[in-house]
Amino acid sequence: MILFEHPLSPYSQKVKIALREKGLPFALQVPAGLGSGAGYSEDFATASPRIEVPALVDGETRVFDSTIILEYIEDRWPTPPLLPEGAAARARARMIEDAMDTHYEAINWGLIEIRFMGRFNDDLAARMRARAAEQTAGWRRWLNAELGNAPWFGGESFGWADLCVVPYINCSASFGLPPEADTPLVAWLARVNARPAVAQTAQEAADAIPTLEGLDVLVRDGLFKREYRDHRLEWMIKSGGLEVVLEGLARDNIRFSPDFDQPR
Repeated sequence: MILFEHPLSPYSQKVKIALREKGLPFALQVPAGLGSGAGYSEDFATASPRIEVPALVDGETRVFDSTIILEYIEDRWPTPPLLPEGAAARARARMIEDAMDTHYEAINWGLIEIRFMGRFNDDLAARMRARAAEQTAGWRRWLNAELGNAPWFGGESFGWADLCVVPYINCSASFGLPPEADTPLVAWLARVNARPAVAQTAQEAADAIPTLEGLDVLVRDGLFKREYRDHRLEWMIKSGGLEVVLEGLARDNIRFSPDFDQPR
């Protein structure tokens, strides 16, 4: 199998954790042109017509979208199971995943914009960091309530919800927004990061952080265009960054999802 990915993509991270937890062999490939808006290989564009990572190639089967990839992995290799038993428990795991992939991802994405992309003046950056801190605190309260006194989000066994939460909490922690001391979430984070599949994936992300240095110059010159879509765009506007969006449009250094098409 080949997984098209980027180490800093939380969507890619959760797929890698799932594959590793199930002991499945796979090769990693970071697509050429990722972030530039052009120059994609035909193999990647065929596997991911949305031009987004992750995308999984398993023989003749190609699957895009991290949630669908997780479903494919669980259907194809059901042991060890990642989804809990019972319709209600499975729905709960999927709801946690959806909340992380949409609302929480957008906050971390915005913090990366502030730290590495050079789009913000000091005053605006400070205001938006403060908003991000408030927002992540609210999500941590929700996650603490969801976790309760159980060792894992699914109860007694590590599973789907855990691997979907950990990339986002690790990213928040790297921006100085870790779980509060003496909460269920902080104990869970130590426990989950001790798992080999999670530790390897987190290390790959940490090793990739230096590649973000200098992106502000590429953004300024229009050579790197961050994708503004759905909840990311919503977060930027509602958190006070409308001027950043408008300036990015004027300078042509932001992008949106490409038209859905097959390579010719």
